[in-house]
Amino acid sequence: MSMLLVKTCSPHVDLPFTFQISTVYSSSTSLTQNHTMLPEVEKLLRVQHHDQKLKALKKELAGIPLEEEDIREKLIADQEALDGAKTALQQVEVAIKNLELDVETRRDSITKLKVQQFETKKNEEFRAMGQEIERYGEEITALEDKEIELMEQADEQKIALNSARAKFDENEKSVQEEIEDLGELKTKLESDVKAEKLTRTEQAAEVDPDLLDTYERLFKAKSGMAVVGLVDGVCQGCHMKVTKSTVVSVKAEKQVAYCENCGRLLYWWTDDSVGKNLGDY
Repeated sequence: MSMLLVKTCSPHVDLPFTFQISTVYSSSTSLTQNHTMLPEVEKLLRVQHHDQKLKALKKELAGIPLEEEDIREKLIADQEALDGAKTALQQVEVAIKNLELDVETRRDSITKLKVQQFETKKNEEFRAMGQEIERYGEEITALEDKEIELMEQADEQKIALNSARAKFDENEKSVQEEIEDLGELKTKLESDVKAEKLTRTEQAAEVDPDLLDTYERLFKAKSGMAVVGLVDGVCQGCHMKVTKSTVVSVKAEKQVAYCENCGRLLYWWTDDSVGKNLGDY
């Protein structure tokens, strides 16, 4: 007979443990290699297999919104840099516009003063107006020098803005691809959950209702490990030794046996190929 290791995980789900099914079986074939496993325990192992997969799938599904949030946060710094570059350029452009208005105002003043000079007949007024014209001219020169500096700054800010925009666009594309991949994963996980629920329902229907109720309570209370192997007299759920009478009962496979320490359902561990003390099941 060949050995079949059934892992409680899918290609995209990691689980902390597996359980061993010892021989390729049909619906009428025993799960164990050397003796017949108690049918009810065998059925519960199948149910637990699907419950463990469902638990892991649902956990991964629940984490998808957080993953998406983390992915989107990658763009926050780039968006802030882009916004900052836009603001900096706008501020420089506004400053240039204000300087241009100041220059235009002074030129208008010079034009008016020259007209007044032409109209006045007093030398003192003519000289005073000439001094004003000269002062406005100096101010215009200073303003135009400042405008040249700001225009150079504007050119630098445009380069910085283009760089920030290019980086944002590149990362935005990458983020969008990651989000799309996450959406595909979500769809796959939801499909897997649906399939697992269907199979689990079919398997659970074969279990005695009272025993199934006990199992379900244990599964919730014991972190997804309701049915565990007994290895060298040690429960692989709580890792405590059980009484000799419990060992005899579990090995006999005549009735469902429980660990008197943690309450888990026990089955007799018969597969040495993995290593009895590793607790893989």
